[in-house]
Amino acid sequence: MAVIHHTTLRPTKVELLTSWLPTRPWYQGGCEEPRLERTGGFRLDDPEGEVGIEFMVATDSAGPEPVAYLVPLTYRGAPLPGAEHALIGTSEHGVLGKRWVYDGAHDPVLVTELLALIAGDAQAMAQSITDTPDHEVTRSHTGSPLPRTPFTPAPVEDADGTSVPVPGGATLRVHRVLRPDPENPPARPEDAVGHVATGWPGPDDSRRRAVLVTLRTD
Repeated sequence: MAVIHHTTLRPTKVELLTSWLPTRPWYQGGCEEPRLERTGGFRLDDPEGEVGIEFMVATDSAGPEPVAYLVPLTYRGAPLPGAEHALIGTSEHGVLGKRWVYDGAHDPVLVTELLALIAGDAQAMAQSITDTPDHEVTRSHTGSPLPRTPFTPAPVEDADGTSVPVPGGATLRVHRVLRPDPENPPARPEDAVGHVATGWPGPDDSRRRAVLVTLRTD
């Protein structure tokens, strides 16, 4: 069980993402610096209790219309070997000390637990409350069992998201630019064998919902 510490983080997650987000091919803001706010998301527990796992929805209000991005993050107490290219930055945690913050699509612990969530073997947890399930997160899976052995991800980014090949002939698709779906809860796309979906606050007290991750067979 991950313990949520309500303490300081310097620089903050949003400050780290403000510098990192414009370097991504799926960033929609052009050359303008984003104006970010953490507007939603959920967590997963690392069974070993070593790695923090968060799926953050960060909304950029710098442009004419707000854009919501999905940013999977991992927090580690030491560098992840071979993942220097995926390091978003380091931050000083008020309780845990120095933390290395990674783009979670490159982290084997996050990818393994995301597959477990899709398969129904892991529970989505509330983003900011210890030991509290997030029941708004929905998931589905049909087809062959998914791998439970950690592997080194090799993500490929494009203008809309990130694809992570999975051993056994499937691909995880992380939808970085979130497009609200009128269905509640959002349905799994017809060409997918698995998905994860949830909601986040929109303007005027509305609730926006979207598919965050899909799993497709190759």
